[in-house]
Amino acid sequence: MEKELLFFDRTDFEEFKLFKEAEGYEIESITNYIKDKSLIDEIDVYSTIIDITSISGYTTSIQAFGEELLFLFSDDIQFIADINKEELFKYELRYCFSSFNTWIGTSTLELDPSNDKKTTRKNFKKHKKITDLDETELGNFFESLRTRLYGHDKFKDDLFELVKTFRIFNKIGEHKVLSLFLLGESGVGKTEVARSIYSALGGNTKLAKLNFGNYSSETSLSSLIGSSRGYIGSEDGEIFMRVRDTDVGILLIDEFEKSNAALFNYFLDVLENGKIISSMAEEIDIDGFIIVFTSNVGKEDFGIRFSPELRSRFDYKCLFTLLYEEDKNKYIEFRVSSIVRKVKEKFNRDLPENLHEHFLKIIEVSKFKNMRDLNKEIKRVFVEYISDNPINT
Repeated sequence: MEKELLFFDRTDFEEFKLFKEAEGYEIESITNYIKDKSLIDEIDVYSTIIDITSISGYTTSIQAFGEELLFLFSDDIQFIADINKEELFKYELRYCFSSFNTWIGTSTLELDPSNDKKTTRKNFKKHKKITDLDETELGNFFESLRTRLYGHDKFKDDLFELVKTFRIFNKIGEHKVLSLFLLGESGVGKTEVARSIYSALGGNTKLAKLNFGNYSSETSLSSLIGSSRGYIGSEDGEIFMRVRDTDVGILLIDEFEKSNAALFNYFLDVLENGKIISSMAEEIDIDGFIIVFTSNVGKEDFGIRFSPELRSRFDYKCLFTLLYEEDKNKYIEFRVSSIVRKVKEKFNRDLPENLHEHFLKIIEVSKFKNMRDLNKEIKRVFVEYISDNPINT
């Protein structure tokens, strides 16, 4: 018996998965084979990796259960498990595996049974954060942000001062996370703040966004941070997946007022300690992140909906109002120019550089109270334009 068990850090799992997929492997949960042991004989040992993490939730007699099940598998199968099960599995499954290793980056390190210290693991993905920029990069960031975010000039001026202060006190360990709470009607540009910051920081994957309109039930905390230890088939909480999948240190919490007390309390701790912690006590360090909270509640309801303790945790609170017509016109110019650039790249079709002038003549901006409806009108007019001037799609 020469079976090996490879432990992985959950924060490294996506890298591990991509690495193994490049080698031609697919990762499957052992749960499938517990339910139907006849499937074990059909496994392709050269393309399958079995994750045995969930064994710990099936029975209290892990040793007997593991010995009965794991000996049915070929010695050529690769087995993996969450590092949080390391101590448990190294003891309970000591007769099932001849060696235990830990995956670190693109290499493995042998675990010394005589060494009780856990191996230190790196976070494979480094988020680009506002605290990492040098002075030149910071200047470029604000120049880009002012170009991308229309209107709300006072907010942009305030943010400039906030970031300068945050960068200093973050470096001396006194300010972990910069939190912005933006109130106002739907469509006035609150979520656009987070998108603009993400783009200005050079994001290439996707913005980490959570809509708390989906987090009003009693089980919302489990959905956010993951299920309790030992739960069969449990997945990472959504906040872990969103933060892990993004490349920039910004998190958008949309419609925060629709949440509940349990989540409010959770974010009290996040803002204080600069870490998101799962139900399994796993952590992702978000020191240096910006968190943008948005809410559709009015200024008068802000003090009613949120506790004084939570309100005091927000570094900046701002009421967003409707944009001026001049800002809406600038948005049309920016949005149409963006569409023109993407059409050129996708369809290799030239469009007039000044096409936005056509839109400005047709669209009466005074009719649109929010940017969302204005954007819909821009799309409608563009479809109308290409109907008269077809492109190959």
